[in-house]
Amino acid sequence: MQKRDRTVLWPVYFDSTRTRAEGRRVPKRLSKPSPTLDAVGKAVGNLGLSYEVVSDASHPRFHWRKIGFVLVKKTKPKNQLVMEVAKEISRLSV
Repeated sequence: MQKRDRTVLWPVYFDSTRTRAEGRRVPKRLSKPSPTLDAVGKAVGNLGLSYEVVSDASHPRFHWRKIGFVLVKKTKPKNQLVMEVAKEISRLSV
């Protein structure tokens, strides 16, 4: 399932209990322990972006766990989008 007009955001990108090698993409100061798929979806929604939640998917690194992902309409580079979502998740968790 490749969609060139969408960006995939896995909750593991924002998980402070994971290392960079295990898939975390943000600094520890912006990450939260075990963020839920709902938290990622809510953060993307708060940023005003069009998104879709896919809950029955497994991250390639953790193929035995169905953690799901969020598909976001591509409007900016993925790294910039990941950082903005991480800041929003941090803001929501406070």
